Amino acid sequence: MSGSGTMSAQEIIARRAALELHDGDVVNLGIGIPLLVADYVPADIEVHLHTENGLLGMGPPPDGDDVDPQIVNAAKQPVTQKPGAAYFDSAASFAMIRGRHIDVAMLGALEVDERGLVANWTVPGRAVLGVGGAMDLLMGAAKLVVLMTHCTRDGAPKLVRECRFPLTGTRPADVIITELAVFRRDDEGLVLTELQPGATLEQVRAATEARFRVAPELIVPAGTQRP
Repeated sequence: MSGSGTMSAQEIIARRAALELHDGDVVNLGIGIPLLVADYVPADIEVHLHTENGLLGMGPPPDGDDVDPQIVNAAKQPVTQKPGAAYFDSAASFAMIRGRHIDVAMLGALEVDERGLVANWTVPGRAVLGVGGAMDLLMGAAKLVVLMTHCTRDGAPKLVRECRFPLTGTRPADVIITELAVFRRDDEGLVLTELQPGATLEQVRAATEARFRVAPELIVPAGTQRP
């Protein structure tokens, strides 16, 4: 984990991920770390949060006890609605996704391989409720950003040569953000483009099984030792 003050790994990831958003984007935030991104959207832009259970214009969690149990996100957590929000059924919501009307999808992952392929919906041998919207979002969003911790709780790399868990789809991620680094994908594979505050290139290499190239103009935050 990087040494960015007292922020957790999840907060570091979410804060950096918010910088991938642009004014006017329609954005779907997946369960887990992606949901935290809403707290870090820059104040000078407006994005329209979409949830596959049927809401466009999702707002932050409600304050105190002012909870409407019918207004929830895909994780069944209570949320609010912004002025101008729209409701629709799941069929229309998924038509928006499959019709490529979602500008950015941010998803969590169990593993990402060196081609950018994502495994995020099941661990063999464990009970699973279903894939949810992950497969549709992975294939249908214009830009796919994966947010995940760099390693498992046991210290095993999540950026691997080849995914050991079942793939979610055949479309690779465009960007992968961890608490250590930011990777982008091109036709040749993964490119390390940025270190998170406090992380070093040596640390990233030691924690990454997947092969990657280092961008010539690697972004190194102030206070981080330059490689």
